[in-house]
This record gives sequence, structure tokens and C-alpha cells, in this order.
Amino acid sequence: MSLLDEYSIFTTMKQDGPFAVSDGVALRRHFSGESRNWARQFNGDRLLVTKYRVVRAQIFDFLQIEHFEEMSQLLVDSALRARRSERAYRLLGSLFGITGSTSEIRSKIKEYAQTADAVINLMRDKLLAPYAAYVETNNEIETTHDPVDLLLRVFDNRFHKKARFEAKRKLMLMNLAGAIDQRERETDIENKFYTFLEFLNRNVWSPRLKIGELESSYLLSRHDPADFRCLDVRVITPQARAQINALETDQKLTLVKRRQFQEGDRDIPVYVSVRKKNSAAKVLKLLRKNEKNPAVAVDDELGLMAVLDTISDVKRFVRHMTRSAIKAGSLMTLEDISDTLTGGSARDARNVGSSGKTPMLKFFARMGGMRVELILHTNASYLNYRYQRDIAHDEYEVKRIFDSGVAEFLFPSDIYTLDMNQIRQVLLEQFRWNIENAGRLHGYAG
Repeated sequence: MSLLDEYSIFTTMKQDGPFAVSDGVALRRHFSGESRNWARQFNGDRLLVTKYRVVRAQIFDFLQIEHFEEMSQLLVDSALRARRSERAYRLLGSLFGITGSTSEIRSKIKEYAQTADAVINLMRDKLLAPYAAYVETNNEIETTHDPVDLLLRVFDNRFHKKARFEAKRKLMLMNLAGAIDQRERETDIENKFYTFLEFLNRNVWSPRLKIGELESSYLLSRHDPADFRCLDVRVITPQARAQINALETDQKLTLVKRRQFQEGDRDIPVYVSVRKKNSAAKVLKLLRKNEKNPAVAVDDELGLMAVLDTISDVKRFVRHMTRSAIKAGSLMTLEDISDTLTGGSARDARNVGSSGKTPMLKFFARMGGMRVELILHTNASYLNYRYQRDIAHDEYEVKRIFDSGVAEFLFPSDIYTLDMNQIRQVLLEQFRWNIENAGRLHGYAG
């Protein structure tokens, strides 16, 4: 289900729908030929007509008007606009469960606006960096945080089509950011993340190392030229790495900074990445999932990825985690287990752009009032996750943003004059070249 097809729940953003941003705005067009043509175009889809009427009513209620023509007065009367803005902030505060004074509500809504900007900047600075000049947001929109001002700019003919689209897009992203913030406050995610880190430091990692102490190692691997999957890998020390002057064409050298956990008297090394999704990443996930409810779409707010030397060590780590939870006073249950690491069948690629070929042990661990996603790798499967063709995470990032329709949704071709299908292929080729060649002249690519 794409953001761009008839099943998209983001109807107001579609450039082929009744809310499309056109070259100009005519607030007084009830009986014009343009208005009649517009009505005939969409009148056959009764659901779309209903959605249009609902959104129109919301716009009128939000601005405290009865007709589109009344926007003209708001556009020129700054005192009236300020009063409507004050009222709008109170309404939004109630909508998102924000308590406090109007200034506190304004501050929180400004955070939503900054998250909306961060979503676009993330796309601009990462995946679409070669096209940054095409997709950067107009200054007049990026520096505006007041929802009333943004909404009025959608209907202000003084603004260019691109700026009016960006004002509407920012409002949509702010709404998602607000839903995410409300969900985070309801689930107390910040405290849970801190609690999870404390659990790891107190109960999981070896007490022989200080908190935050990491030991550097390198994975020296050889890869199949056909698909760049890992054929063999060995762990080497920084001293051994210093003796390597150059890599062969089928080799990679990857730095891993590892912690340790104890099994009896044995310290077992493990490379760990712990993360809490930031708001911009959650907004993008809602878009990819074609979903507005964070409780439904964002089930992996807390996550841990661990890389161990062998499958036996992976099994030891899982057992160590469950025992550590008991030690901390909580049972740990494992849910939604998916295991292709030990020879199980390939996972269903349920997410757009995802590869079911990626070997891993994946599950959700429920403990202490938290639900944490754990992804476990061996060194070899981790290197495949990093480097193998059609599996590498960098390629996956490109595919899921473009194949889900998010790229075209945020930067429609009729406004940004970009061919997203062509850009997708170019980016995949660039990422593939970087994966296989970056750092080779210096004997280091990790």
C-alpha cells in the first residue's frame, strides 16, 4: 500500500487529489468555470468528497471562519490573525494533551515544527544530498512555526506554488510529530530508555570493564565478487591491523568497538548498538507505513543490535539477557521471534524495500514494563547486513524510502522537477560503489 495510491490515508497531500497545490489560488471561485471543472473531476468518488468536506470543515473551525473568502481578511489583519493564533494554540494543546500555559503550548508546538523541518533536512542531507539544492525548503516556510500562519500561506497567492506546498507539508508533518510526542508522553519512553541503559550497565555487561569502556577490534573479511557476501571473517587486534598496508579487491576491514558479558569465568566480546528512534525517524516510519497512529506503526522505539563471534555466542547472549532480567527482578519474555541465523527459513519481507534474505535472530524482549527490539548477528551475518548486494542496509534505506512512495510524496515531481525513479537507481549505484570501494586505498573500510 503506497502513499501515492488510492489507499493512501494522507489524502490532503496528494498532488492528483482535491487538495493539490496549483499555480495560483482563487478564494472567490464558487461559480467559476475552474470551480465547476474541479467539482466534476472528483464528484464521482464519494469517499473523496466526504474527506474533502471534513478537512474543509476542520480548516474553517481552526481559523474560526465560515467561508474561504474570509481568509482574505486574516491575510491582511495582523491583530485578528494574532487572536485566531492564540485560540488555535489552545485548541492544539488540548488535541495533543499538552498541559501548561499558552507559552508552554507554543514552545511544544514549535518543537513539532522543528521536527517537521528535521524530517526534510534528514532527507536533504542524507539520501538526497546530491540534490540538496532542489529539495531545500523555502526560508519563509522553514522559519515559520505558527500553525495559523502556515495554514494561511497555503491559501496566500503571494507565495509561490512550491512555498505553499511546503507550508501544507510542514503542517502535515507537525501533526505526525504531535501524535508521536503524545504517544511518547503516554508510554514514558524517555524514562524507559534510561532504565534500559541502566539495566544493561548494572546487569548485562561485564563488571570488569568500566561503564562505557569499549575494546577496539577489526573484522578482516573476504567477500564473494558475485554478490559481495561474506565468505570468511576473522577478528584481528589493532596491532595486527597496523601491519596491513593494503586490502585485496575482495577484502574489507571493519572496526567494531566491543563490550563484554560474562559466562562463568569467561568474558565474551559483543559489539552493541543501542538506539531510541528520534522523532524525525518515527515520522518517516509513519509515512512509510501509510499510518498516522504511532501506537500501530512504531513498535520498535527501543532497540539493541548485538554482534557476536559465533552462533553459540549468540545463544549464550540470549540466555544471559534472560538471566540478567531475573537478576534485576523481572521475567523476560521473547515475542515475535524470527530466526534465519541458525538455518531457519527466510523471513517474509513485510516492509516495502525490505529483503527477507537478511540472516539474523530478531525478537522483542518484554521486561520491566518495556518492550525492546533485539537484533542479533554473528560477525559474518553483520558484514552481510553491511555489505552484501541487495541486502546491505544502506541499499535498504534507499529502497524503502523510494519504493514506499515517501520520496515522491514529500517532493512531488511537478513541484521539484525530480525523477525519483531515476534518482533511486543512481543512489543505489552510488551506495554500492561506496560499500565495495570506500577506504581501499588506505587499507581501511570500516
